[in-house]
Formats: sequence, structure tokens, C-alpha cells
Amino acid sequence: MITRLTLTHCLHFSTVDLWFMLDFDLSQYLCVILFIERSMSTGDKPTGKRRKESIIDLTKYLDKRIRVKFSGGREAAGILKGCDNLQNMVLDCTTEYLRDPDDPHRITEDTRELGLVVCRGPSVELVCPADGMEAIPNPFVQQD
Repeated sequence: MITRLTLTHCLHFSTVDLWFMLDFDLSQYLCVILFIERSMSTGDKPTGKRRKESIIDLTKYLDKRIRVKFSGGREAAGILKGCDNLQNMVLDCTTEYLRDPDDPHRITEDTRELGLVVCRGPSVELVCPADGMEAIPNPFVQQD
């Protein structure tokens, strides 16, 4: 005859793992419920999940001049001072390359000095070294 029954279950939420265990002692009709909460914000990660790694290693460009293209068409160049795994970057001595008012896809020779800039990773489309970068004509556009 079974006199003891234990059930264990885990509920996964975006910020918390909630473990609970039900322990039934059938001989005494006693039920003990044990809750264990693990917060994801404290760095206590589940063992089955891996930490996200960065797609590109920007640390080799630290203290070097890079050019960044943002979604929306803006372009800037500056000295990379810091970065993280989400591609957030800090650029110093930054210069923005202004676009042509008639054709927003064309960059002009006009520039604007910005100084220290924080570039938000999700808005970054392209990162390349500023040295040796050269614009080429689009091979897919039909020339008149």
C-alpha cells in the first residue's frame, strides 16, 4: 500500500522559475507544499539554457576608427571606445555623414561633428573599419 506521494513541477515565466513540490503523507493525511522561486534577474539561469553569444567580435576594433550604418539610413564614423554582446557601442570623436535632401539614400560630402555617441545595438545595420572603406556603385541599379 502506498503511504507517501511526492509531486514536483516547475513553471517557467520570463523572469522567474517557480518550482513547487507536493508531499502527501497518506498515513496521516498531511500535505506539505514547498515553493522555491528562482529569479532570472539575479543571474540564476536554468541549466538547460545557454547564454547568448555575440555574432560579431567588436573588441578587436577597440580604440580604432569604425563606420556604422543605422537603420533609417544614417551613417557615422568614430573611435570605438566600448561595446557589449547586444552590439551597443560607444563612439568617440564621431562624425555623422549627412544625406542628400533630394535623395535620402545618397550620402553627401557634408558632415557634422557629434563627439561622444552611444549607438543602440538593435538599430545598427552595418559595422566596418573606416580605413579602406570605399563606396562602389550599386551593380543592381540600371544606369541611364
